[in-house]
Amino acid sequence: MPNIADNLKHIHHQIQQITKNVNRNPDEITLLAVSKGQPAEAIQKAYEQGQRHFGENYLQEALEKQQQLSDLTNITWHFIGPLQSNKTRKVAENFDWVHSVDRIKVAERLNRLRNGHPTPLNVCLQVNINNEESKSGLLVNEVGEVAHAVAKLPNLKLRGLMAIPKKNQSDSEQRASFKAVAQLLSKLKNGSPQLATLDTLSMGMSADLEAAIAEGATIVRVGTAIFGPRL
Repeated sequence: MPNIADNLKHIHHQIQQITKNVNRNPDEITLLAVSKGQPAEAIQKAYEQGQRHFGENYLQEALEKQQQLSDLTNITWHFIGPLQSNKTRKVAENFDWVHSVDRIKVAERLNRLRNGHPTPLNVCLQVNINNEESKSGLLVNEVGEVAHAVAKLPNLKLRGLMAIPKKNQSDSEQRASFKAVAQLLSKLKNGSPQLATLDTLSMGMSADLEAAIAEGATIVRVGTAIFGPRL
């Protein structure tokens, strides 16, 4: 198993350097450790180093690891994978965040199935910022309508936007993509009192961390650089 403690220190140092370079506070950035394909033991090791936010893509795998790690306190589970309707019950019951909401129907199901839970489910709307046919997510012109609908659901808390820009972009293209997401969030916040509390930009992974943070990311999703290759 890779040295997860050293890897986490390196990532935190990297975030500190980037935020210093772009005049941001590193405390504004939440490191989300993407633990899909990793064993529960790896999550345990990261937890022992102070990591508390973990992202999972595959529901059944995540539920098994949650069961194995049920004794860990103050752990925050994020569902970051594609969300089909048949997964919504278990996601609503077992996660703290969902980053991949891209349909009102799915949001309404999550809301209904979260009923009775002591806290609302934090959600981000996934935006297909580069209009890729192969990628899920809302187109930019669809986001406003969905955001207003989701914000009315009592068992959900709309936090912001998530985006995964096109692969193999240049640095300037990365910056442009992330800037477009940030501008969209700002437009939502400034355009409606109902959306004024939005505070989250979930964007940026190992390869584009610098560009994402420079353009306002508040959650960055890092997997292999922490845990090594997936099993």
